[in-house]
Amino acid sequence: MRITRLRLENWRNFRKVDLSLRRRAFLVGPNASGKSNLLDAFRFLRDLAEPQGGFLSAVAARGGVGQIRCLHARENPAVLFDVEIDLVERGQWRYLLEFGQDKQRRPVVRREHAWKDGRALLERPDALDREDPNRLTQTHLEQVNANKEFREIADFFSQIHYLHLVPQLIREAERRSKPDDPFGTDFLERIATVPAKTRESRLRRINAALRLAVPQLAELKLERDGRGIPHLRGRYDHWRPNAGWQSEEQFSDGTLRLLGLLWALLDGSAPLLLEEPELSLHSAIVRQIPRMMNQAGGRNRRQIFVSTHSGELLSDASIAPEEVVILTPSAQGTTATLAADNAVLPATEPPNVSELALLGG
Repeated sequence: MRITRLRLENWRNFRKVDLSLRRRAFLVGPNASGKSNLLDAFRFLRDLAEPQGGFLSAVAARGGVGQIRCLHARENPAVLFDVEIDLVERGQWRYLLEFGQDKQRRPVVRREHAWKDGRALLERPDALDREDPNRLTQTHLEQVNANKEFREIADFFSQIHYLHLVPQLIREAERRSKPDDPFGTDFLERIATVPAKTRESRLRRINAALRLAVPQLAELKLERDGRGIPHLRGRYDHWRPNAGWQSEEQFSDGTLRLLGLLWALLDGSAPLLLEEPELSLHSAIVRQIPRMMNQAGGRNRRQIFVSTHSGELLSDASIAPEEVVILTPSAQGTTATLAADNAVLPATEPPNVSELALLGG
């Protein structure tokens, strides 16, 4: 299951985006070029499919249409999403949403269309919308009583997962878990809720991989304490018998980030969004991340979108030019293009960056 094409208009700092997408996409560009904003486009699709809130909540969470809409928008100020999806044996799908705001600055749907295998399933606005314009403050995608024919699109979007683990949040024993929190407050709870057989199998695979990066880590398991709070336990080889067990509180930032990355690669088949997965990791490990992405998921390898500044990560020979999205900022907004060759970082390096070391002197 994957998104095969993404077309955007007036989204954040992008006036227009039109990308054909493979199973992996590496987003590269200088600071403030829009890497996080492009990842957020996929998060927005996920939020749209949320039955509790959907369209209005997704827009409000981002500050309203005025904050979402590209400042460089001129002729048509509406925001447009046009997404093509390959669900393999369940067909080829397409979903289009165009929205703006009314005089009360409420988000309103301008167009909403859905297709399966080229056959139109939805075309809005329809007669009922024209009779009652308030209906256009909701998408049909988010309404279970309206999306029956194309609910598979909503189900697919709802499974998109964004991950940017903050190790300190995982370590906090008194953490207040937020459901599906990309920063990690519910990370251990997510592991704990997986059926025991599947969880143990994944942890064994992760432990085998982690031993290459952390040779002393001999065993990895998850247990709940007396209050029911889940904890990771790692047994490290030690010269003192029974002295090598540690919990996540003692794990390094790099160990926790790598563990989170490996778990995410094994957990699900819908698109995964990763923001700078190289953080806290040794460069030798970072160079292996693209191959981890290729091998970890087996038959259910999920589509992965990665923002990165790392030359080590992009140095992997398995990365095709068609998998690298170069973001180039300009006075007219950021452009997003697929790389024609592997000379990526020089093209996206900020001008005069070497002067940063002078600290303004």
